[in-house]
Amino acid sequence: MAIPVESFFLPRHGTGTLQQRIRQMVSEGILSGRFRAGEKMPSSRGLADHLGVSRITVTLSYTELVAADYLTAKGRSGYFVSDGVPVAPGFKPAPRKAGTVDWGHVTGARYSNLPRLDRPQDWQAYPYPFIYGQADPSLFDHQNWRLCAVQALGRREFASLTADHYERDDPMLIEYILRNILPRRGIDAHPSEVLLTLGAQNGLWLAAQVLLGRGGHAVVETPGYSGIRAVLAQTGAAITAVPVDAEGLPPDHIPAGVDVVFTTASHHCPTNATLPVERREALLQAAERDNFLIVEDDYEFEMSFLKPVSPSLKSLDAGGRVIHIGSFSKSIFPGLRLGYMVAPEPFIREARALRSTVLRHPPGHIQRTAALFLSLGHYDALINRMKSAYRKRRQVMEEAIRDYGLTVAGQGGFGGSSFWMRAPDAVDTEDLAARLRPKGVLIEPGRVFFDPANPARNFYRLAYSSIQPAKIPDGIGLIAAAIAAR
Repeated sequence: MAIPVESFFLPRHGTGTLQQRIRQMVSEGILSGRFRAGEKMPSSRGLADHLGVSRITVTLSYTELVAADYLTAKGRSGYFVSDGVPVAPGFKPAPRKAGTVDWGHVTGARYSNLPRLDRPQDWQAYPYPFIYGQADPSLFDHQNWRLCAVQALGRREFASLTADHYERDDPMLIEYILRNILPRRGIDAHPSEVLLTLGAQNGLWLAAQVLLGRGGHAVVETPGYSGIRAVLAQTGAAITAVPVDAEGLPPDHIPAGVDVVFTTASHHCPTNATLPVERREALLQAAERDNFLIVEDDYEFEMSFLKPVSPSLKSLDAGGRVIHIGSFSKSIFPGLRLGYMVAPEPFIREARALRSTVLRHPPGHIQRTAALFLSLGHYDALINRMKSAYRKRRQVMEEAIRDYGLTVAGQGGFGGSSFWMRAPDAVDTEDLAARLRPKGVLIEPGRVFFDPANPARNFYRLAYSSIQPAKIPDGIGLIAAAIAAR
């Protein structure tokens, strides 16, 4: 007797194609022990009629399950559960009960209590998502990324995909970064001076761990990138927040006795100010004079579409005091989590050794896929498409902001993907964000960008990377109405 078709249930809202969902349904039934070795499967026609799908869909699913050794085909007798499938264990997990560990005491909530932006996971469901760092799928080159991923999986690239590179990185990706990415920033480097990271955040963590410890002293910008505080909190170093002005970090405000200065010179986070060349040179002179190092977070460098880009701090660094950190996460897509560090070889040697204790290296398949995507010219085409789209969205948002009488706090003259805004002093933008969310509007309150000892609660950020231009005016109108109704 065959397994009754009533034993099979296909969830209505499952993910993947019908074939994938049928394969998953059968394999899960086998792995859970509901279907045992040697049992006969329903006929393809019978299962297709039961599930309400075509017979060819079930037949193709069965064929794939045979290839994976979940099923065995026996001539005209039909399909049977393979004898080689894993057998469900003969024991059951212990029943859950109330835990006896005080995890709050054990962990101290040292990391989960750090300030962070509240971004809903289902942000795509909101009609007006003015949130930073999310990609617009309509701009991405899915087809060519897929072709590069398939090529990286090919036999010719097999070694780069499967080998453990130990502490090394994909030489193809390193070569492309050296020849094409860094020269745009004015940086000349050798392979031994570049290290791949899991995005800029991982690069900042590596830099902080190598350069700082208890007794160290770091300078950060305020307002500034909120993620750097979480990184520095793990080092035990003292932190001084230096207020920025309309041109970014003022070098003459950096206090004495500093070990490391963290800055976003290309596009300051979150105001979008670009540090003038004169200030960059003054900052480097101060570093030489006062013997401190600089970590340059190359924040949104690629999104300079209003004016020509400025040379990076690293390109002006004759004394080897700058650690340059870049990322492909914003320029390709956020989920990529791939970045790089450029610094003198002794620093890279230490950062590489530290990275190897945590993750060895970023996944080889991701590295090679990105290398192919960049080397075949798809990356440059994507950047040009994003710049064109962002320029249009910025113009639409600028007009809407002006029409509704909202206040821009940090204009930014080079581009970027967001506006830094200021509400009236009496407005708490965390409360504003909570009132806007039921109306389908997502904004980012600005408190987390400031020094916790002196936070400002009336600032907020509006990004346009993931919202369509036609939606922008209505969304800005809802924000203006909510501010007026405070």
